[in-house]
Amino acid sequence: MLQAKTRWEVGRPDEQIVQRLAEEASLAPLLARLLICRGVRTAAEAAAFLHPLRQPFHDPFLLDGMERAIQRLRRAIEAGERILVYGDYDADGVCSTSVMMSALKEAGASVEFYIPNRFTEGYGPNMAAFRAAKERGVSVIVTVDNGIAAVNEIAAANEWGLDVIVTDHHEPGPVLPKAYAIIHPKKQGSTYPFRDLAGVGVAFKVAHALLGRVPHHLLDLVAIGTIADLVPLVGENRILAAQGLEALRETKRAGLRALWRQCRIDAAALNEQTVGFVIAPRLNAAGRLGGADPAVALLMTDDEDEAAQLAAEMDELNRERQQLVAQIADEAAEMVRRQFPPEEHRVLVVAGEGWNAGVVGIVASKLVEQFYRPAVVLAVDREKGIAKGSARSIHGFDLFASLSRCRDLLPHFGGHPMAAGMTLALDDVEPLRRRLNAIAAETLSDDDLTPLTFIDASCSVAELTLDAARGLERLAPFGVGNPRPLVLIEGASVETMRRVGANGAHMKAVFAQEGASVDAIGFGLGPLCEEIAPGARVSAVGELSVNEWNGLAKAQLSLCDLAVSHCQLFDIRGCRDVRPFLERLPKEKRLLVMFRQGTGARPDLASFRGELRCVLTDEEAGALEISGRYVVLLDLPPTLGRLAALLGGKEPARIYALFAQPEARFFRTFPTRDHFKWFYALLHKYRSFPLAERGGQLARARGWTEETVHFMAKVFLELEFITEQNGVISLVRAPAKRDLHESPTYRRWRDELEVEQQLLYSTYEQLNRCLLDMTRSQTHEEANVQWI
Repeated sequence: MLQAKTRWEVGRPDEQIVQRLAEEASLAPLLARLLICRGVRTAAEAAAFLHPLRQPFHDPFLLDGMERAIQRLRRAIEAGERILVYGDYDADGVCSTSVMMSALKEAGASVEFYIPNRFTEGYGPNMAAFRAAKERGVSVIVTVDNGIAAVNEIAAANEWGLDVIVTDHHEPGPVLPKAYAIIHPKKQGSTYPFRDLAGVGVAFKVAHALLGRVPHHLLDLVAIGTIADLVPLVGENRILAAQGLEALRETKRAGLRALWRQCRIDAAALNEQTVGFVIAPRLNAAGRLGGADPAVALLMTDDEDEAAQLAAEMDELNRERQQLVAQIADEAAEMVRRQFPPEEHRVLVVAGEGWNAGVVGIVASKLVEQFYRPAVVLAVDREKGIAKGSARSIHGFDLFASLSRCRDLLPHFGGHPMAAGMTLALDDVEPLRRRLNAIAAETLSDDDLTPLTFIDASCSVAELTLDAARGLERLAPFGVGNPRPLVLIEGASVETMRRVGANGAHMKAVFAQEGASVDAIGFGLGPLCEEIAPGARVSAVGELSVNEWNGLAKAQLSLCDLAVSHCQLFDIRGCRDVRPFLERLPKEKRLLVMFRQGTGARPDLASFRGELRCVLTDEEAGALEISGRYVVLLDLPPTLGRLAALLGGKEPARIYALFAQPEARFFRTFPTRDHFKWFYALLHKYRSFPLAERGGQLARARGWTEETVHFMAKVFLELEFITEQNGVISLVRAPAKRDLHESPTYRRWRDELEVEQQLLYSTYEQLNRCLLDMTRSQTHEEANVQWI
């Protein structure tokens, strides 16, 4: 067996529905299956999903509060009032700020922006910033990607005569601020057709309403913010991301083009991964390490020199951020291991003095990845007596709902089911840890704490064709809610498998099934090559993609997990020094079995003597519990029955066959009945024979070994056919009729030869069949073991 790294949850849609959709929409069955897993049921829905570039946007005035907000902005523009866009310091917030600024400027507004400093002000509106805006003559404030939780701050702004329009997408709390208008797709009572817009998506809807047309020229920014904020890429977000990526590939923004050059981005090949792993981290870096204003400047500048300078600055800040994250992540992981072991804590809450509050969200993600527990990472400011940080969650634990039950400890917090940010008193860190763990004890089962892999579809190897791989690209852009499809093949054989890359870190394989085959690559899975036996039937999970090399395109499965559900045989016969091999097997799984006491004296077993299990009888073999273990058969059993008693009807995970023995009899002459018949005739003729004196001479004359002659004599002696005195054997007159099998020596020799031929000199395939037959049966006879 080979245990999968994660729990697999496989989508298995009704095949009749799959077939109907495939026929109605003219799709390959695999693509139809994947669409159904994404909630698509009809040909019309499939067309909408597969062609997001053709889809229209919803009417922005369907958002509650939009009409009132636009009327106020237009009055402000006509009257020349000063408007402030109040943004946020992450990539979504930076893009939201840029979108709102661009739209207001285009509409003729007198507008400026303000993004609070993460370290000195924290997330969201603050009264000092609002008061300063009032003093500068601002009369209208538009929040973007924040504001829904600013109840007190907006109440103060109202007293000062400021009109605040909130545009946000974070989870609304039980009490909403009394803003001039609130534009939020999740606001209670909202009838907007799509609830999961990012902050930049909400800003885009305001821009659409204000300008009276779809602002296609802002879609490049919308794509960055939407993808970066990890909102579900379904519904209108899918349309925004797809059309926005098209706009990004052709963007004329000086700042973005400079970033392409700085990061060696091929604009034509730019996709959601480029945004998520290259562009967004650099926009985020400014706000994580200092102020986010340079990121807005990069997105809005028309000056090529300034753009190049800002792009270089963003790239350098990102490198600093990476180093900082690595350092804090190491410290946080060590703190978890020493103080808050995962086996005792279902939610990890760690706090460190000197940690940068701007990167703790990334660190929390790394802790979730490493320990698979919801994680809260807090930066401690002992001088102020506060802790500020971020949290990330796992499937099955609603972070926002759980933190909401701790509101009395959290004067400032907000977020989503999977991510949140917060500030709290230093003295409340431990109470928060206790309370979150108590909530997790109620809501998370042991299974929930094992990483979960959602698999879109189980399919045959024959379905994993080049056309299928190209067809799956039609599901892009991928992201939350629409991940890259994972497919499962079950029970495939392994045609080839080898380790590749530096130090053999990766796996290259070919899987086959019913005449079809598919190439596979497993990055980081190289060590599994030693855990998959030649005859294994493998279940593999991976992403189907197109691999192009030297002008040749082939379908390829990029592996993320493997499993073998049956007992595997690993042939290590002939291994002279077994110690290094045994050390690689997990101690809690390995079971070292020997059938002869002398085997334990081998030097290479010296460090394992406390683990050796000696099985000397069939009863002891039958009583040994081997289910789920890695059973190492160190030496040959005296009989196949002894081995069948050990294996029969049990389910070991693996069998490692060493079968060491000091000497073998395979090449010695085993006398047949004709041999015995000839020897008996010789004794009958002469009545006695000086075995000690002339046994060797007889053996050489017949082409036997001397051992063979002595063996036959011993058998005859046990059967009372002869007597022996002083090295001379004599025939007994009129002995009782007896069969050769009645001789213990004959039976033992025959059993040992059978064991050697069946276990020691068989091919891998023959040995595999023999041993696996034993595991499926209860007795040696049921195993139907045949001489080879």
